Amino acid sequence: MKIFNDLLFKFEKPDWSSNPEFCVIDTILESRPDIILMLQSDIIGKEKTSNFGRKDVPSIEQIVRAAIFKEMRGLDYRELEYAQSDSRICESFIKLDGRKPYSFQMFQKYISRIRQESLHRVLVEINKIAISEGLEDVKSVTQDSTVVKTNIHYPTNNSLIWDCVKTSTNLLAQLKQEIDTLDFINYTKSAKKTFFYINITRKEKNRIPLFHKQLILFTKVINQTSNAIKKKSTSIIADSIQKELSRLLVLMRQVNDVAYRKEINGENVPCEEKIFSIYEQHTDIIVKGQREILFGHKINLAAGKSNLVLDCQILRGNPSDTSLFQPTLDNVIGNYNNIPRDSTTDGGYASLINLEYARKSGIANIVFNKAVGSMQNIVSSLNMETRLKKWRSAAEAIISNIKRGFNISTCNWKGWVHFQAKVIWSVLAYNFRVITGLILAKLKSDSQIG
Repeated sequence: MKIFNDLLFKFEKPDWSSNPEFCVIDTILESRPDIILMLQSDIIGKEKTSNFGRKDVPSIEQIVRAAIFKEMRGLDYRELEYAQSDSRICESFIKLDGRKPYSFQMFQKYISRIRQESLHRVLVEINKIAISEGLEDVKSVTQDSTVVKTNIHYPTNNSLIWDCVKTSTNLLAQLKQEIDTLDFINYTKSAKKTFFYINITRKEKNRIPLFHKQLILFTKVINQTSNAIKKKSTSIIADSIQKELSRLLVLMRQVNDVAYRKEINGENVPCEEKIFSIYEQHTDIIVKGQREILFGHKINLAAGKSNLVLDCQILRGNPSDTSLFQPTLDNVIGNYNNIPRDSTTDGGYASLINLEYARKSGIANIVFNKAVGSMQNIVSSLNMETRLKKWRSAAEAIISNIKRGFNISTCNWKGWVHFQAKVIWSVLAYNFRVITGLILAKLKSDSQIG
């Protein structure tokens, strides 16, 4: 009960009492410095730390605390820089100790290095603290999945061609400043005009000649991009631009191939061969039941009776919910060394194989909201089945709280690695908020009893 004793002293201070979430997090981090060390290797990388000289670089602890403050308050990096001088609680929480606030570039450099795997270990460790304090018992587990969208426009063959044309032209213009002998034609005006006409043309037969025209122009852009890559230069900047053009060229050829097969030949191109964004290439197409098509990644969450998220998996492709049940259950059992007594999910996870797997794992009450075929839920009583079915809807509330409360419906962080990190950061922030609510309720209860 050490955390409760420490909290009682901190809540007496005005700053912390009006910011209970940061009070709880500060107490946890001070009592468990090993949690910060879990992220040290990601932040430092191959750089060497020194205890000498001016403190122009934030410490590992300051970086972690700044990242947590940023997520809890929903700030961007510039707002985080401003908050250091504007907010007393931010200054105290990050432990500036009267130093000049660190720049947003400094924090972005180091926070962006923290990877999803390390954050997931922190998530598990924080949950273990909640378990040790009696806030969670891992006796009941529910699972549900959702989709976090990537920050892209709705992908069409027409829009992807236009993205390729304007991006390659911008890069070629930059390259020409470094290589005087480079010549290229700017096709963006003509491409944008055709892009507009394709968009407003509804009949498919009228779109085909427009796509023919656009693809001919696109082929010219591809050829001049290929030629520009072969130009020799001693400039480091030119070399960097040419490497970026080389990566783009691969995508341009893929977009050209898919567009021709679909729009000209009328072929149904498999999703595996498509690209949905040249900027966020990791984007998957997700279809859940009869609902709208989404572009992003599927997230599978496991939560306990306290509403704490016990496990979070960020997935590639569009795997079925039935395939996610067993790995998530294994993660919960393995991470917390505890076999849940109850497991409840919606009908998407239901299968005889999953039912038997849960039974063999030692789970006593196994409930799928909609049993399939001849499958029957395994429960100790009808009342238990009814209670678990009602509780299952809590998973939807948890997902809503994470996505709305921490603005993660669409992930604004770029790249697959950063996408994963952002999702786990949001789950961590949500768990801190839940733990704070549970602790405050317990402190209030204890004070009333006293």
